[in-house]
This record gives sequence, C-alpha cells and structure tokens, in this order.
Amino acid sequence: MGSGIAAHLANAGVQVLLLDIVPRELTPEEQAKGLTLENPKVRNRIAGENLKKAMKSKPALFYDKSFAKRIAVGNTEDDMSKVADVDWIIEVVPERLDIKKAVFDQIEKHRKPGTIVTSNTSGIPIHLMAKGRSDDFKKHFLGTHFFNPVRYLRLFEVIPTKDTLPELVDFFMEYGDKFLGKTSVLAKDTPAFIGNRIGVFSIMDILHLVKEMDLTVEEVDKLTGPVIGHPKSATFRTADLVGLDTLAHVATGLYQGVPDDEAHDLFQLPDYVQKMLDNKMLGDKTKGGFYKKVKKDGKKEILALDLNTLEYRPKQKAKFATLALTQGIDKVKDRYKVLVKGKDKAGEFYRKTFSGLFAYASHRLPEIADHLYQIDDAVKAGFGWQYGPFQIWDAIGVSKALEMMQKEGKQPAAWVLKMQKNGVDSFYTVKDGATYYYDISQEDYVKIPGQDDFIYLDNYRASNTLWKNDDASIIDLGDGIIDIEFHSKMNTLGVGVIEAINRAIDMAEEKYDGLVIGNQGEHFSVGANLALVLMLAVEQEWDELYMAVKTFQDTAMKVRYSSIPVIVAPHGMTFGGGCEITLHADKVVAAAETYIGLVEFGVGLIPAGGGTKEFVLRTYDKLMKGDVEINRYMESFLTIAMAKVATSAHEAYDLGFLKKDRDIIVLNKDRQIATAKKHALQMAQDGYVKPIKRDDIKVLGQEILGYFGVGTDSMKAGRYISEHDQKIANKLAYVMAGGDLSGPGYVSEDYLIELEREAFLSLLGERKTLERIDHMLKTGKPLRN
Repeated sequence: MGSGIAAHLANAGVQVLLLDIVPRELTPEEQAKGLTLENPKVRNRIAGENLKKAMKSKPALFYDKSFAKRIAVGNTEDDMSKVADVDWIIEVVPERLDIKKAVFDQIEKHRKPGTIVTSNTSGIPIHLMAKGRSDDFKKHFLGTHFFNPVRYLRLFEVIPTKDTLPELVDFFMEYGDKFLGKTSVLAKDTPAFIGNRIGVFSIMDILHLVKEMDLTVEEVDKLTGPVIGHPKSATFRTADLVGLDTLAHVATGLYQGVPDDEAHDLFQLPDYVQKMLDNKMLGDKTKGGFYKKVKKDGKKEILALDLNTLEYRPKQKAKFATLALTQGIDKVKDRYKVLVKGKDKAGEFYRKTFSGLFAYASHRLPEIADHLYQIDDAVKAGFGWQYGPFQIWDAIGVSKALEMMQKEGKQPAAWVLKMQKNGVDSFYTVKDGATYYYDISQEDYVKIPGQDDFIYLDNYRASNTLWKNDDASIIDLGDGIIDIEFHSKMNTLGVGVIEAINRAIDMAEEKYDGLVIGNQGEHFSVGANLALVLMLAVEQEWDELYMAVKTFQDTAMKVRYSSIPVIVAPHGMTFGGGCEITLHADKVVAAAETYIGLVEFGVGLIPAGGGTKEFVLRTYDKLMKGDVEINRYMESFLTIAMAKVATSAHEAYDLGFLKKDRDIIVLNKDRQIATAKKHALQMAQDGYVKPIKRDDIKVLGQEILGYFGVGTDSMKAGRYISEHDQKIANKLAYVMAGGDLSGPGYVSEDYLIELEREAFLSLLGERKTLERIDHMLKTGKPLRN
C-alpha cells in the first residue's frame, strides 16, 4: 500500500522518500555476495523491493515507468531525520495502534513545526493516534485514506480530528481532487469511515444471504456485477482479489467497533468464511479462495467453491429470467426498477439486498457523514459502483423502495419518512446544470459544493441538447462551446456518430466558437462498428464500404481542418477510429487513465481513418538532425503493426498518440469536459486560424519498402507471425512508404489517405480478415489465423 501511494504521488509529479524497516536477516543472495546487515543496500532492501514490485505491477501503478525515478528509498532507522525536509509525511504501517504510535514518536523527533502528518489507516480512530502528541502535531494531523490499488480506485477519504486546522482539511479536499485525480470525501472519525462502513456492510449482507437463499458463488457474482453497475469482479471475485483475510479484518473490526449498530450481527463472519480462513483459502494470494485456477489437459480451467462442502467444482454459468428482462436496457440506472420486480430468485435477492442497503445507509446519517452525497461518492469511488445507495434508491423511486423495504422488514431512518411526509420524492434534483441533494438538517435541497469546476453531461442533457440521434447528441456547454456526446454501444463510431460529428462542426462553424468531442461513458470509443463492416464485407457491398471508409476519412480531416477549434477529450478505451479522431484534434485534453491505440491489426486490417497517414506525418515532423530516418519510420510501423496500446495518457506521449508540446493530461476525469471547454474557448478568443492541408510529408518509397519487407520475411520465417499477418504488415508498409515510389519524396495527406483506403478495402476482401473480425465480435479476443 505504501509503495502504491508513493507511485501515485510520483504520477502527480511529487518527489517521494519511501522508508521501510531494516531487515533483521540476510537473504541467501546477500550472503553469497558477502554483504552484511550494515550494508546500505541491505538496510534499504525492503523499501527497495517494494518499489521494484510497484514498477513490475500489473496493472501498472505508474503512468510511466520513468516516474519511478521520482522515488528515493531508505529505512526508518538511518533516514528518519530526512522527514525534516519534506512537506507531507504519510504513515502506512500495519494496523496496530502501538506500532503507529511508535512511528509517530520517531516522526515527532525530526519533523519541523508545520509539517503535515497523515495516516492511511483503514479503521483505527484518528483521534487515538493523535493522543499524547504535541499541539503543533495535532493541528497538522489527520487521516488521508487511499483505497488499493491506489492509481485505479478514486476514493480519497479526508478524516480530521477536532484539533486539525480547517484550512488543512480544505487543502486536502482540493489537492486530492485536482492534483491526485481522486474523489475527495470528508469523513467523520468513525469505525471504517464511510467507504468501508457501507461497502463492507453490503458484502457481509451478501455473504450471509448466499447461504440463506441457497445461491452459488457464480450466481451471486452474476447478480452483483455489471448488470447493476458494479465491477466485473462483483462480490466473490473481488474478495479473492482483495484477500479474504483483509475483508475479514475490516468486518471483525466493525463487529468489535460498532456494538450499538442495528446491523451489528451482520459483521460477524459466517461459519463457512471462518473455515476458509482457517484453511488459508484466502483468494489469489493463496492460489484459491471462492475461485481457483487449475490446469487440466494443458488448458486453464476456473473452478468455483461449493459453499456447502467447501470443495471446488467446475465453474457453472448462472441464468435468471429477471436478468434476461434487462438485456435491452443499456442504461444501468433504468434496470433497477425491473430487477426489483423480478419474480424469480434474482428478484428476491435484489429486494432483500437493496432494502438492507438503503436502510443501513439512511441510518448512517449523520453518524459517519453529514450529507448523503458523501456516502454515495465514497462507495462509488472506493468500490467502483456506478451508482451509490441513494442514487439507486432514487432510480427505483423513493416511495416504491419504502414499500419494498417494509415488506422485507427493513426500517429506514426517521428523516427519510419525514422527507416523504413533506412531499419530497427524491434525494437528488438538478437545477441549472447543477446537482442538489436533500440536506437532512435543513430539510431542503442544497447544491453540492465544488461543482463550478465540473461539467456533468447528465445535468445538461435534458435542457441543453441541440440535436441528437440514436448514437450521439450535440449539447450546448454555454459560452459559445458545444459538445458531441457519443452514446452508441461501447461508443462505437457508426453512421450515427459520424453524422453527429459532421453536423456539430457545421453548427459550430455557423454560430458557435468551438467544439468539444467528449463523453462521460466508461470509455471514449472502442472504434468502428465492426458488425456493420463485417456485414457489408460478407455481402460484398463494395460501393457502400468504399463510401463508409471515405466518409470516415473525410470526417477525421474535417475535425482537423474546420474553421473552429476542435478539442477531443479521450478517456478509458480509445481504440481504432476513436484514436484516429483523437489524432486529428486541434488539441487533446486526455484523462490520465486513457488507454489509446490503433488496434486494427488485431482484426486483420490497417488504420484507415487517417491513422496511418497521421503516423507517417508525425514521424516526419519529429525527425531531428542526426536521426536515422529508417529507424524512426520503423518505430512508427511497429507501433501500428503490433497494435500497441498506451496504458496511460503519459505513455501515449511516448508512443506518439499525444503531442507533449500541445496536448494536456487531466488527472481527475470529472474535470475533463470543463477543462476541454476552457481550452476551446481560449483558442477561439486567441484568434483561431484554420490550418492548411499538408503536402510536404516525407516518405521513403522503395528505400524503406525493402527494409520493411526484410523484417516481415524474417518474422514469418521465425514463425513469429502467420502468412496473413505478413500480408497485413506488407499492406501497412506500402502505405507508410508512400507506395512504390522509386526513392524518397514528399506527398500530401490526401495521397496517403487514398493509399490507406485501398489497403483497407483490399484486406476486407480476404477471408482470413473476415474470420478475425467475426472472432473478435463473438469472443472479444483477437484471432491469429
């Protein structure tokens, strides 16, 4: 956890000193080298090894591996004096008060007055850790609770004591949001704070209910995953990932720490969980928990645990009639009403779990938080839920949910009944593009603070939509800037999205000042609508395919060569055509968690929405004096041919998908649209001038074509690629070389785009390419045929 926090602070541009304890024994490797316990490398080994693990972690903890250089390592005996030179000291030691107090004793000996000290404890009361410390220490001490993995889980709980300076609390609320990309939530100093208190309640409720309802682990994970806006790991797979011992530790802490809680007994571990703990069936860390991976006949197989026998058996598919009713409902929020009406075991499960969750969350106000939005924010950011308890309650309907809860024997807090009696029928409402929540002390709606720096498209859609079709909407963001929001399945770029982009540019050129292409779905865009491409290719509708490809290319070029600034705001998966639209922006405002790449090779094609052209252009523009031109073009060739995907926006700089001198990165995705709007507005105010089409792109012709050919021949001979892989690679090489020109020359963008289009269409005439597309659509995985 400590190295994860260090890595993310390094991601944010902070210099970090990572300290850990001194080893008491030498490793065999250290003994073989003749090292002693006094050797600095030995004494810093634990911190050093943790840093190395962080660098090798998958998924990656660093946005860019080079950021690890921002972290220095040391140990708590030799280097504690160095805390005198830092601004912020974070304690991340084992969850024992005596150990933490011993560490604070050492810190207080060396820290300068005014230095901030925080604890990352997940449950030890903050005020107990502050007890006995100096006044200055107390004023500058609070809890800052990150969730693991730190880079990916956005919750940042800020937990002050009565002595913490108010301005310090304000500082961390802003710092977590703006500089760490987190959802900062102000929590009270109560057991497990907010996220774990509600999240662990929900898990423990299910752990008890699974036996009561005789459900299997697969059935529960089917019911508690993406269908309700939770992560794919759902309940039991999440427990395996986190570690059953970790979950049990928090639950046991709550069982001991909240004796007066109305759900106190729920935090007691079920018998089968205790047996799993006794048998060290802890999840991934012990190679088996609720699931277990084995090899059978040379193939990997996943087994599931039978909770009655605690024996593993083959994993089974779970099916429920209630879930089938939601298959045509794309928006998670619209599914909840259907799920709780289910007449099978799934419907019963949802009525029981949601009733319990709503009642428990309502009773926690004002115990763990003053405002209901803080509970929703904490659970969403800490556990990856799309909606929090009160938002789900709103989606079902406050009154309908109260009726359901009554039937399930779950009593809400008195303030909810009073709210209903006063005629208030929702916990949230939207006014003038801002979200308001029901404040239980004022008994009225209050605007959620800090929204002025954010644009939530959900709040703009109802009143500011200028035009829409089934796949996209054009929304007025105000101040002369409009936005295109994709809402096709996985935000694929089909006919409807292309129509919207063209229409939005026309509208903006006519009466607006700038355009943002950005949405707030899970992903920016996974690329072209492959199902449509496959259908047209199978039916050999070549004229339609030609026009579809040319229209996409023309649209990408229109993004580049319109008379208004176009800002693209990618996030999450930004693949294929989504990447190509991004490549043609005047400026990119990327979320740090942007996974971008030209992945067409995986389905037997080459990028033909201007992507290949753009990589040739960018390669030429980046050439520096002394560069070996062929090597630079080969690097770009391999980026496309290997379908490389940047695992962060920072890595996208290195791979050439983003430009360091132009594009910017925003750590907090919630700020992305607002930031993009600001840049569009600034560019318009600065006097935006439409670019001129390029006709000066250097290509190397047959000089590099032969070089590419030798490379693909050797890869084929070494059986690294198939014959069809080689064919695709040779098509790409032909385009990037500028065709079969006799030697180096200069060509236009239009020339390269035409070569792209010809290569793309010819590959769609190949049976093996169609097999690859079909396989990808059916399995989500590439086929190597």
